[in-house]
Amino acid sequence: MNDAVDTARRLLQQHAAELLSRRNVVATGVGYKMVQGERTTTPGIICSVEKKLPANALSASDLVPPQLSGIPTDVIETGRIRAWQAPTGRFRPAPGGVSVGHKDITAGTLGCWVRHNGEWMILSNNHVLANSNEAAIGDAILQPGAYDGGTNPADQIAVLKDFVPIELSGLPDIPSGCSIAGGIAAFLNAIASALGSDTRLRAVSARAVGENLVDAAIASPLRAEDVKAEILNIGAIQGIVSGNLGVAIKKMGRTTGLTEGEIQQVDVTVNVQYGGGRTALFKDQLMAGAMSQGGDSGSAVLDTQNQLLGLLFAGSEQSTIINRIEHVFSALDLTL
Repeated sequence: MNDAVDTARRLLQQHAAELLSRRNVVATGVGYKMVQGERTTTPGIICSVEKKLPANALSASDLVPPQLSGIPTDVIETGRIRAWQAPTGRFRPAPGGVSVGHKDITAGTLGCWVRHNGEWMILSNNHVLANSNEAAIGDAILQPGAYDGGTNPADQIAVLKDFVPIELSGLPDIPSGCSIAGGIAAFLNAIASALGSDTRLRAVSARAVGENLVDAAIASPLRAEDVKAEILNIGAIQGIVSGNLGVAIKKMGRTTGLTEGEIQQVDVTVNVQYGGGRTALFKDQLMAGAMSQGGDSGSAVLDTQNQLLGLLFAGSEQSTIINRIEHVFSALDLTL
């Protein structure tokens, strides 16, 4: 069985980009094939789609092949996958699993307390603590978040310390600083004007968009007495573990509370929508089923032994997308 999983993972590395380019496919990963609604023990390459469509509604190039080099594929309907953010009480000291947010957002979840250079930090998502790249280091972090009644400065618990920028597509073009390109555009615009055309050109620079591993940020508490190094309804974190296929998991979030699930896919590559036409491509993610809703973003994800394995950041009505905790800790230089 492990050999089959390893083979599927190697194949997915070769085919993920091509599968993700097909119409309606929003994520790819390695999981167990479903037959008539029941999970089998056969590993396969899983393609998640916004909506399952009949084969005659898709072109041949958009159909997911039934297998890749002998490894079966499967198509599951997850709906549109987007970053969870939506809007509960004031906690002092504050444990993980409660409402928190940058002063300019609604609310997300305080994932857990971690250490950076020996100092306690709140760990949550970039889009919860850093307003999807729009925040400045030192900005106020509220607990509860603004949607849940938090106000600044009365409910400020921390300041933004650091975040991993999210590489987003769908952002406005950047005006070009190239004088040659600008001169050519001006010359052609003058010709267009002389000919009575309203069309105008503008020199812009191409915006390179990269891949993402994490949606993560940390915030430094204003007072040490506000730190409660455990997660509400779960308790203290007992260590760190890598998330593997089939592992039972749980999380505490500000919207759906304590929920349980299972890692259904690993090696997931997924396009996540951030609103305003912006999307971000994430690689090497974990996928679970429907165990979260808006406002659960930032929740710490643990196994049954309370070992930390991920940071929840996105999902749909049928799915939950999780950053691997080893990527989060590496990117922000964190320890427990």
